[in-house]
Amino acid sequence: MTEPLLTRHSTEEVWLMPVFIAKAGHEADLQEALLTLQTVSRKDPGCLHYTVFADAHGPGTFVLFEGWSRSEDLKAHNDENHVKEFVKKVEPLLAVPFSVTPLNPLP
Repeated sequence: MTEPLLTRHSTEEVWLMPVFIAKAGHEADLQEALLTLQTVSRKDPGCLHYTVFADAHGPGTFVLFEGWSRSEDLKAHNDENHVKEFVKKVEPLLAVPFSVTPLNPLP
């Protein structure tokens, strides 16, 4: 790899890692919902990065890596209808409530 995964351009940037674990039998539905959210959210103002990953060792576990220019952009994203609808749609698909870990890139 010749370039780092990300380069922090501002101290105002916000980076998050939500983790979603599907109930047995709902893995495909959760994956589809996450990929739809990914497509729409990448167009939201201030979105620096928004990618869904499948855990290679944990079937039904998905990790979202997202970055925002400012906390205000993240707040606006979370207030979007597509995000609110996603949260409602996936709640019954999850084995446990999803977690969100804030991240800080190291220099």
